[in-house]
Amino acid sequence: MSTTIQGRAEELLSAANFCNVATLRRDGSVHLAPVWVDVENGMPVLNTAEGRAWPKNLERDPRVTLTVQNIENPYEYVEIRGRVAERSHEGAEAHIDKLAKKYLGKDSYPFRQPGERRVIIRVEPETVRVQGG
Repeated sequence: MSTTIQGRAEELLSAANFCNVATLRRDGSVHLAPVWVDVENGMPVLNTAEGRAWPKNLERDPRVTLTVQNIENPYEYVEIRGRVAERSHEGAEAHIDKLAKKYLGKDSYPFRQPGERRVIIRVEPETVRVQGG
């Protein structure tokens, strides 16, 4: 059963708050990575480079938990549990530039590496829970 990001959860994802992505390694242990996040059409949208650990984990097991903590009030956060709905290279370069504007105030993502291939990961939320505030 899926749901959508709306209300206060959408506000937290729309602001320049960092997202912690929890995935499962092959051995079943948890891998956690801080990332930038966006929200489009009620779904969390992540952007990463191919070859990193957490997107590899999601190729094997699409289950993911995201937590986005309010940078202004760390006791307020949203937890989103869901599954990968889509992986796409289309628009990924423009999307990372959009996130660079949101998080760094820069028009272009300044940390590109030679040969890097960006990928967008859209998450279909199954449960959304806002805490604190």
